[in-house]
Amino acid sequence: MFKLKRTWVEINLDHLAHNYYVLRTMLPQDTKMMAVVKANGYGHGAKQVAMTLQDCGANWFGVSNIVEARMLRASGITRPIMVLGYTPEENARDLYELACIQCVFGEEYAERLSQAAARENISVEVHIKLDTGMNRLGFVATDIPDLTIKVARVCYLPNLKVTGICTHLSMADEMTDEGRYYTTMQHRRFGMALDELENKGFSFENIHCCNSAGTIFYPEYHHTMVRPGIALYGCSPTGKPIDHVNLRPVMTLKTVVSSVKEIIRGERISYGGTFTAYRNMRVATIPVGYADGYSRSLSNRGCAYVNETVVPIVGRVSMDQTMLDVTEIPEVQAGDVVTMLGEDGRERITAIEMAEWLDTISYEVVCGVSKRVPRVYTDTENVSVQECSAAE
Repeated sequence: MFKLKRTWVEINLDHLAHNYYVLRTMLPQDTKMMAVVKANGYGHGAKQVAMTLQDCGANWFGVSNIVEARMLRASGITRPIMVLGYTPEENARDLYELACIQCVFGEEYAERLSQAAARENISVEVHIKLDTGMNRLGFVATDIPDLTIKVARVCYLPNLKVTGICTHLSMADEMTDEGRYYTTMQHRRFGMALDELENKGFSFENIHCCNSAGTIFYPEYHHTMVRPGIALYGCSPTGKPIDHVNLRPVMTLKTVVSSVKEIIRGERISYGGTFTAYRNMRVATIPVGYADGYSRSLSNRGCAYVNETVVPIVGRVSMDQTMLDVTEIPEVQAGDVVTMLGEDGRERITAIEMAEWLDTISYEVVCGVSKRVPRVYTDTENVSVQECSAAE
């Protein structure tokens, strides 16, 4: 087993490929997949994740911004890249030179982007974003006639090439009557807009609305492309396991025991003295803390695995160090591997479980692992280490 001396993340690229193929089998043969690799591949490392997914056959990639797109191109990604978020119009040439597709979400923004492209004597490819109920970005789809007029104007703007239309399902991961009703309502608005635009003579090569949850639970909404994100990384979009979908966690966060000491009953542990030893204890210190992305909110409530045995965190998680109660494992010593997230032999702490402890979602757990934590990429053929830095 490859091991670093402090704290590291193991990224299992075989599991990533497995998850891709699981999702791919849910799609019609002619439906494309846009693999969303924004936020440094949800904390997993966008370069390595994207290269693996490109080798698997991913048709498109989705990123948040032009900086992420530039990094993918520099890493050898040749497939279409869509910028899902905002790109200032002064970066129109960057979009053109990187062969990126920009999501446009309003008439005014589209006009500014068109004018900037005209000044550069270039054409920028775009997709129209409709707001069908997320109420975040997009042409509002509650008034279809008004929406049609605005989208038509954008389609006629010079120096923009409109090749797609999309929306975002905000409650597809809610497996409740309300969630299903709202998702159905959003797609109904999307369909009405598509029908009206088609009646006016506008058709689109790429039509997409499904995130991970939409991809899994709403096959009738797949259209010509889907945009899975979190499911590729082995996390259920609902926050609960999905019986018929065999996703495998891609990320494992590990560290090592740096020190073991005896603590007598009545002594307090870590900042603020929030934990008092209720017996004579053996306490292991591990070099991982909130600066590594292991949340301070896990103080006195999280747990870890040492030698395939679960042990509780005691005291407050500090910036660089955390303490574990290893009283019941007398053989623990400095250098032993500790699993904070992921698989430890037959045992596992999932991102979903950790999210429940933190009252958040698995997205935040995996995205929150600090860039100072090295990523170790493994597959069936090799092991490689990528030192991450804040500059990446």
